[in-house]
Amino acid sequence: MKFPRIDRLPPYIFAEIDELKMKARRQGKDIIDLGMGNPDIPTPDHIVKKVVDATQNPKNYRYSSSRGIYKLRHAISDWYKRNYDVDIDPDTEAIVTIGVKEGFSHMILSMITSGDVVFVPNPTYPIHTYATVLAGGNVRGIPLSEDRSFFDDLLTATRETWPQPKLIILSFPHNPTTMVTNIPFFEKLIDFAREHDIFIIHDFAYADLCFDDYKAPSIMQVPGAKEIAVEFFSMSKSYSMPGWRVGFAVGNRQAIYALSRIKSYLDYGIFQPIQIASIIALNECQDCVCEITNKYQKRRDTLCNGLSKTGWSIKRPKATMFVWAPIPEKYRTMGSLEFSKLLLKEAKVAVSPGIGFGDHGEGYIRFALVENEHRIRQAIRGIRKIFN
Repeated sequence: MKFPRIDRLPPYIFAEIDELKMKARRQGKDIIDLGMGNPDIPTPDHIVKKVVDATQNPKNYRYSSSRGIYKLRHAISDWYKRNYDVDIDPDTEAIVTIGVKEGFSHMILSMITSGDVVFVPNPTYPIHTYATVLAGGNVRGIPLSEDRSFFDDLLTATRETWPQPKLIILSFPHNPTTMVTNIPFFEKLIDFAREHDIFIIHDFAYADLCFDDYKAPSIMQVPGAKEIAVEFFSMSKSYSMPGWRVGFAVGNRQAIYALSRIKSYLDYGIFQPIQIASIIALNECQDCVCEITNKYQKRRDTLCNGLSKTGWSIKRPKATMFVWAPIPEKYRTMGSLEFSKLLLKEAKVAVSPGIGFGDHGEGYIRFALVENEHRIRQAIRGIRKIFN
């Protein structure tokens, strides 16, 4: 039997590192896992307490709504107003998703058909590419790095692509490169997309994980953005709720309606007690978000300071829960996959090879800040042994 959509998927580069990591752990080795961006910080107590309380009500065990209960959509609207002074209609411009990956993938599925072209940054978070491939679309990568002009590359790609691109997918603060942007960038992007009739999907997963007085803008802050864009947000990072699987999308009402239509055929929404707890997360005191962000910043500083002392100088990211590190010159010819294997074998540190995020990720590795400072210092000691 053939599985044509699955056959279109490229090899999963990270699987090789995962397999080596699990093999080492089965042998009793202590592997410090800075590979997968899987938040380790506990979900704040007041959110956990609310979900426990909500599970005591039998009415919450029934099927929910595929687009999210109204009070949660209203909380999303209020959250955007407080944080970005953006008005969101909870009925037509907001939808709850089972994590961002589910909502993002189904929105792509609702928008494109076989042969449609989608622009995706390279490197990028893998689902931005794979969702397009699974929907039957064709991906064209737009190089993303600080030493290139993104808009020059975007314009060149638009001129050279036929059929004309239907979508552009972006994510700032960016995973894996940790690049950040500003309102003028989004203004220019909206103008470009409107001129070339390209729809924008912005993944805003790391909206709150910003450091050194940087604040990430929402694309929805740009006048006219709702005409041509949607934005996804994840509860996984800001509120440390990864396993809860809660996300949402806001923006263009036709796109939100299309996603709600496709979801109505595929799911009955998130378990209602989780949605109720998410309302509390968005509406109540946001000190927990600041505390979570501060923990990531301290881990960033511990890692970057420690690596600097080994001779591996790395630019401190202004946002995300990652550090995007160029491979030291001495090891660059190995490539990111083999260098990641070396760190796993000799330093007992698991990282993500840059090539797994696209060919323009080659020459880099990504550290995820998902271990405490003590474990990060332990990882640095292991890396120092290799360099010595």
